[in-house]
Amino acid sequence: MVTGMARILNIRMALAVLALAFIFCSAADFTHAAAAEPLAPEKMYPRPLSLYADESTPGIWDKLVSRAAAEPFNIVATVLFVCAILHTFAASKLMSIAHYYEHKMEHADDLDLASGHSEATLSAKERYRFKATIFHFLGEVEAVFGIWLLPLFVLIVTMKGWPSFTQYVTAVHYEEPVFVVVIMAMASSRPVLEFAEGLLAKLAALGGSTPGAWWLSIMTFGPILGSFITEPAAMTICALLLGSRFYSLEPSERLKYATLGLLFVNISVGGTLTHFAAPPVVMVAAKWHWDTWFMLTHFGWKAVIGILLANGLYYFAFREEMAKLATAATKEPKGIRRPVPPWIIAVHLGFMAWTVVAAHYMPLVVMGFLFFLAFVQATGGVQSDISLRSPMLVGFFLGSLVLHGGGQQWWIEPVLSSLGEWPLMAGATILTAFNDNAAITYLASLVPNFSDALKIAVMTGAVVGGGLTVIANAPNPAGQSILQQRFANGVSPLGLLLGALIPTLIMGAVMMLLP
Repeated sequence: MVTGMARILNIRMALAVLALAFIFCSAADFTHAAAAEPLAPEKMYPRPLSLYADESTPGIWDKLVSRAAAEPFNIVATVLFVCAILHTFAASKLMSIAHYYEHKMEHADDLDLASGHSEATLSAKERYRFKATIFHFLGEVEAVFGIWLLPLFVLIVTMKGWPSFTQYVTAVHYEEPVFVVVIMAMASSRPVLEFAEGLLAKLAALGGSTPGAWWLSIMTFGPILGSFITEPAAMTICALLLGSRFYSLEPSERLKYATLGLLFVNISVGGTLTHFAAPPVVMVAAKWHWDTWFMLTHFGWKAVIGILLANGLYYFAFREEMAKLATAATKEPKGIRRPVPPWIIAVHLGFMAWTVVAAHYMPLVVMGFLFFLAFVQATGGVQSDISLRSPMLVGFFLGSLVLHGGGQQWWIEPVLSSLGEWPLMAGATILTAFNDNAAITYLASLVPNFSDALKIAVMTGAVVGGGLTVIANAPNPAGQSILQQRFANGVSPLGLLLGALIPTLIMGAVMMLLP
């Protein structure tokens, strides 16, 4: 069993190394695409929307049919994208199969074998170990979209040619995945966590520092903090604190999923008090001329009201279980760990601030990250090592999602451009569940003659729907990666959807109905 788990962990670390190489090497140089010779329209992937010339085509369906006929590869890319989404829904089942084979491998020695059949026992163990490893890999949510990149890449090269493939993968922008990797690693450091935990502890103390008080403190102020330290950083801090302060008490599965879904929704809307913290806002803020004052007056104050209402409703619904958790909670051991000096905390926060300021300049972000890692190494006596596995896997997930999402603009753009204010908000919410919400707002920014009301509607749908699935908002994979160990077979997409549904409806109503 130990050997099998060690091999699984080795595969995870190998995947993490590949993720690091993928993210940083891809982000290093985007000049190749500009320098390459232009391709014929039939060789381009994805085909630019302007080349369809279907502005006069009536109806969404007719437009989609004409685009599929003009570029059959659209169907191929979308089918693979749908397969990847379905794979994420099957991930928890695949993980349970992996656990089944791990159990079989562990008890292979109990087989009633006659003497001289030791090789049969070894063979049985190896078979179970191989199956457990394969299903464990297929059940890793962070690896799903990367797995489905393989057939996509093969088909692009086969049907479009190598130049089309290289131009596409070098033209796609990976700033967001790289930023999430760096900010997640920094936010999960011990100095930053102790700083955030100290602030939230003061708020939890107002409620007696019970599990319920910690729950309310983290779920309310953590997401709002995301408007200032970015959503990925807020997600990392909230998920880590929830894991140690709440999930460690073993709440019911129903409360676990309710908390996870609520966290994802709150983080998605909690970053709308400013114009630089939420990925879907960052994608369009400059083009639509939205500054922090605009975000605060049109979205931010409504987000705060929605968070308070959703948290209050969930706390009331689970108040009895919260009370039981309070009686089961024990005092923390004091331990002998040395406190982190304030100046080290200040330096860590300075590195995070640098990353936020330089978010659109990847060489500066990577350079700052390298200096950060060197500083952590030099001060390792008073802080813990930085764990890069989860950030790199999350970055790999997001990088893969970006590559898949680029081929979906052929159908998302006409759907968004054909809707009115309320249908557009609802449509953006639904589309966000199946694609990153930053991609939704970006595609909306390409639609000509979008009124201010329609811009607000599509942004509302993008942020309120950001908690419905793990792929709906860029920080979600970070939260799921941290908390999935608290669930028996990983996080079920259906359980997450149900946990996030009510908060999504509350946020949508608040955003659209309040003036």
